[in-house]
Amino acid sequence: MAQKDISFHGSREIPIFMFFKDARSIFKLDELGLEIARISLPAALALTADPIASLVDTAFIGQIGPVELAAVGVSIALFNQVSRIAIFPLVSVTTSFVAEEDTVAKVSSESKDGESLENGLSLDSENKTLIPHNGSDDIAYKSESLANSFEVSKVKHEKRNIPSASSALIIGGILGLIQAAFLISAAKPLLNFMGVKSDSQMLFPAQQYLILRSLGAPAVLLSLAMQGVFRGFKDTKTPLYATVAGDLTNIILDPILMFVFHLGVRGAAIAHVISQYLISLILFWRLAEQVDLLPPSPKYLQIGRFLKNGFMLLMRVIAVTFCVTLAASMAARMGSTQMAAFQVCLQVWLATSLLADGLAVAGQAILASAFAKKDYNGAIATASRVLQLGLVLGLVLALILGIGLHFGARLFTKDIDVLHLIGIGIPFVAATQPINALAFVFDGVNFGASDFAYSAYSMVTVAIFSILFLFILSSTNGYIGIWIALTLYMSMRAFAGFWRIGTGTGPWNFLRA
Repeated sequence: MAQKDISFHGSREIPIFMFFKDARSIFKLDELGLEIARISLPAALALTADPIASLVDTAFIGQIGPVELAAVGVSIALFNQVSRIAIFPLVSVTTSFVAEEDTVAKVSSESKDGESLENGLSLDSENKTLIPHNGSDDIAYKSESLANSFEVSKVKHEKRNIPSASSALIIGGILGLIQAAFLISAAKPLLNFMGVKSDSQMLFPAQQYLILRSLGAPAVLLSLAMQGVFRGFKDTKTPLYATVAGDLTNIILDPILMFVFHLGVRGAAIAHVISQYLISLILFWRLAEQVDLLPPSPKYLQIGRFLKNGFMLLMRVIAVTFCVTLAASMAARMGSTQMAAFQVCLQVWLATSLLADGLAVAGQAILASAFAKKDYNGAIATASRVLQLGLVLGLVLALILGIGLHFGARLFTKDIDVLHLIGIGIPFVAATQPINALAFVFDGVNFGASDFAYSAYSMVTVAIFSILFLFILSSTNGYIGIWIALTLYMSMRAFAGFWRIGTGTGPWNFLRA
């Protein structure tokens, strides 16, 4: 039954109090805590596996030289930012839609089962009253019951019919092909835009890496679309296993292709592409076992719904992408030393911040189900719990990075100048972890509420101010200015999420009821 009583300790008239709900139970392993852990831990590991593999790439490439490290850094930044334009809307929309459809299907099935059981009990009662049973009748009755039980068992193992799953795969495949064609054909001008000019030593290795890695774009889009489907089912273990298998393959192939076969940066790109196709194959195999992926007709697909909401998130992702890409471009324009240091700091910054995205995935999946059932008490409890956990996670990461990165920087490069600039970036990387964690979790919470429009418009506003800060601060403070601007950017992202829920507007207006 839907739970519409949304009072919580007398604070329902002040939505901001929601953030402190049951704060003493933040680590309690109750039903909600266990569900969050079951979804978020595998999701966090899967989300960080790819950046960790990129860090391994970075470490191997750093052994070749600072020019190659900087070149690959530009290419990775460019590839990732272009990918996110398609990936983020696709995965976010898929997760919410699949969770909603799966929840509605389960509720409908439970309702039908309840009616059937009630009718069956009534009929059975009448039969027992009106028809005397002898031995043969008992045998026939038991045989019929046994047959029915087999039939029920068979129904339970039927594949799910989830329109959004098929839609996501079709859209993901098309977007992957478009992205590959775009990056391969426009590699040089895009790198020029990123600050790698025609006379730069970085151009040739950067172009090689970008073109080869772009061949894996269809696999990247398809695998992430399928991850969105599994997240909607609250299954984050399957994507984790597939991702780990792919990334281990990448790590094993890296030194073999780069140093044994002397392919250099090309070897790193080829290893990454192979790993992405392996991940896609594993996920497709597992998904095909659970979901009927062939729609009965085109009308069955949810293409229109995807495009409508996806366009909202596309605006948001373009804004996010432009900010990070602009920051990388400004670092590249300062020189290969600055870009190499920025690449290392950025990879660590993103890899650790994505741990919080595991909580965002859990929050999104659970909230989408709660809103589908109009379970507002469940929505409040879930949102407050994941946000509190996100803050704690951010503080822990800040402490670990503040101490550990000083010692770990030499894993990426031996260049003294690069190490010096990495040291300058460490305080920013560490101090922003709580802010980053909250920003990511707020995103998941708002996506779970299907608040895509606000997420888009607020992010565009944040991006406008962030771009201004990047231009001003990078010109006045150089390398440090870039990191100050990125800190302001993440702070504004977190505040935008806080404002929506804290004021009880949009889908959260029930907090003011």
